[in-house]
Amino acid sequence: MKPLETVTPNCWAFLSQPMVAPTGFREYDARWKYPSEINLPGMTALGLGLGTQMHARGIAPVIAVGNDYRAYSQEVKNALILGLMQAGIKVLDIGVAVSPMAYFAQFHLDVPAVAMVTASHNPNGWTGVKMGFERPLTHGPEEMAELRDIVLEGRGVAAPGGSWEVVEGLREAYLDDLAGDFRLSRPLRVVCATGNGTAGAFAPDLLRRIGADVIERHCTLDYTFPHYNPNPEALEMLHDMATCLRDSNADLALGFDGDGDRCGVVDDEGEEIFADKMGVIMARDLSGLYPGAMFVADVKSTGLFASDPVLQKNGARSDYWKTGHSHMKRRVKELGALAGFEKSGHYFLAEPLGRGYDCGLRVAVEICKLMDRNPDKKISDLRRALPQTWTTPTLSPFAADTQKRDILARIVNRLEEMTETGGTLGGRPISGIVTVNGARVLLEDGSWALVRASSNTPNLVVVCESTRSEADLRAIFEDIDAIIRTEPDVGAYDQTF
Repeated sequence: MKPLETVTPNCWAFLSQPMVAPTGFREYDARWKYPSEINLPGMTALGLGLGTQMHARGIAPVIAVGNDYRAYSQEVKNALILGLMQAGIKVLDIGVAVSPMAYFAQFHLDVPAVAMVTASHNPNGWTGVKMGFERPLTHGPEEMAELRDIVLEGRGVAAPGGSWEVVEGLREAYLDDLAGDFRLSRPLRVVCATGNGTAGAFAPDLLRRIGADVIERHCTLDYTFPHYNPNPEALEMLHDMATCLRDSNADLALGFDGDGDRCGVVDDEGEEIFADKMGVIMARDLSGLYPGAMFVADVKSTGLFASDPVLQKNGARSDYWKTGHSHMKRRVKELGALAGFEKSGHYFLAEPLGRGYDCGLRVAVEICKLMDRNPDKKISDLRRALPQTWTTPTLSPFAADTQKRDILARIVNRLEEMTETGGTLGGRPISGIVTVNGARVLLEDGSWALVRASSNTPNLVVVCESTRSEADLRAIFEDIDAIIRTEPDVGAYDQTF
């Protein structure tokens, strides 16, 4: 049955006919407000379409499926499973999980495909699916466009052989794999913050297994998220982590998002270390262990990956690439990179550190290993050792999903014209522009400003960095914001700095 593209709750058809808003098919996963943008029959249509796509691509008809801890995720997952079974797919249900546990299940169970029902770091009211066929990769734009067309055109094909099996023991296997035989040799007191999200069932136990003294912060599972939405890129969560750290005299704080694939860090002085800067700290350490290593950073990340003297001394190579977990995973694999770092908190640790997918808990262990290799240092010492730059948090002004890409295209055109005609940001000439993902406008001293379209929410994304001062950072931001404000349909920012 071809789904309706307008979702109308509280009517007869809503209970039986698939309704799927097309905007939910995004660059590298699927994400909708539920139930206003997709209904349960629509999720079944998605499962049927995903199973049809597996057959069309010659993928063995077996898939691992999990769900995050939200009030409605179980029913959404069951509807998805029904569609996969209709398509003749054997479903291995791993139950409530963080996303990286689902990716781990692909390897542990030796299955070709994965589907994780999660809204990721989005607030309650959202649902979605992260999926992939080629481990450790997840769907990119090509696969998502193909899946969208199969589902919206009603081209899902029923097939015999579908089944459903509950798989026990994945949580313990996942935690065993993360901890391995590593145990801290130095005392380390760690605040573990999960915002009452799914990672609360995993992260505190993992950190205790490796010998950390754990201070739990909002780790009791509660799908109402009574304190804040679990998102370690948001200042609200980072500030709460810092408060807890100061109150408990901890050595560092680690925070995890709603599906556990991202990690945020606050140091012993209560300073937030955004994931790109934490990535440089880790890359410094890792490039000493693996000279000449390749690192990938997303376009929202600090320019230090290219300019840091320690990385240069160690022969490290860097590559800036598109933002998004699917894009970054593919780039890390393509280049044979040791690791990839994304400002939002996704880290992609490849062999021998990890399997190449984003896992916030894996990163937590590697940060503890980093501290263990530097027993005479605090994490604030490692932060201060970096060349100083001033960076905004990720700022996201509203732009409707149906308009944001057209809006961005016009902004990019203006910025390209400014680059060609000697325009300025923060009072200095623009030296170049990178348009691999939106526009990253470069200034002569290494400062920059980025504007791009969010891949999974109705927003633009703005990040700026100055190599000079806080005041200079604000001047750069004010100039890029003035250009953005020439678009009347761009709304308010989600946070300020």
